[in-house]
Amino acid sequence: MNYRFALKKFSIAVIEGYKAFRPCPAPRLIMTLLVKNEEDMLEENLLFHKAMGVDGFIITDNNSTDCTPEIIRKYQEKGWVLEVIDEKATNYEQKKWVDRMVWKAKRDYKADWVINADADELWYTPSGNLKSELMATTANVLTCEVKCVYPEDGKPFWLWNQTVEPVTDPGRYQLSQYSLFGRQNNKVIHRAAGYLQISMGNHKVAMFPKRKEASKIRVYHYNIRGKQPFLEKMINGGRQLEQNPRKHGGRHWRYFYQLHKEGLLEAEYDKVVGTASFDLLKRDGYIRTDSTIPDLFAVLNKNR
Repeated sequence: MNYRFALKKFSIAVIEGYKAFRPCPAPRLIMTLLVKNEEDMLEENLLFHKAMGVDGFIITDNNSTDCTPEIIRKYQEKGWVLEVIDEKATNYEQKKWVDRMVWKAKRDYKADWVINADADELWYTPSGNLKSELMATTANVLTCEVKCVYPEDGKPFWLWNQTVEPVTDPGRYQLSQYSLFGRQNNKVIHRAAGYLQISMGNHKVAMFPKRKEASKIRVYHYNIRGKQPFLEKMINGGRQLEQNPRKHGGRHWRYFYQLHKEGLLEAEYDKVVGTASFDLLKRDGYIRTDSTIPDLFAVLNKNR
């Protein structure tokens, strides 16, 4: 990072210090999204989060070649998408691109709180409105549990009703070292005031000052959406990361991309989702029924 810019960011955070933990009775909530070829989820993502209390979206589109740009335009015309950044780079500078959106949310769109999300994530709270959590806290960072959703081919993602738990003995179930059943790191929601830098993957955030607490918000993560989408995502993501000279971050993509180059990626997919051990995983409680999202979309789709 440019040190002059870093110093400027820190100076702004110090000036904003008085806002750090002050209750916010009517928070303006902005969501940032970094997308690439997300036509199968993006529209439902926007509809879901608007219903959950998000005021507006800032989207970076990284060279989409499907209908993603058309979906973005549709919701920009509705006033939901506040700004679109057309990112043409091919080296996947995720942290840099998300940071750029956070600063736009903060300076240009007067956000009080920011969620940095991916198109394959649905941020849910039992109250039905994310702002209820934000209004109830004096912290400036909230941690949110991540629940991976088990893919069901032949059904739209919002009807999938099974989530997975971390498996402590992957060898027993013939799982990949980067399977769907790995331990998931929490995601964070943060205030705009005091923001310094988001981490790769949006799992941590640097703030000044900082007070963090756990929240009731859960992130339903659809990181595996079937075999073909998985193969395409790992190949495209791995190809982009290979162009990035910095080797930290994206370890799973690098792993799968190496398997692709060796012709082994398709065989690895069955180990990623535990195809051979599905019944055993279900019996042992690692695959659990959870109808939260299908129930919510039944209402959303009825009102569309």
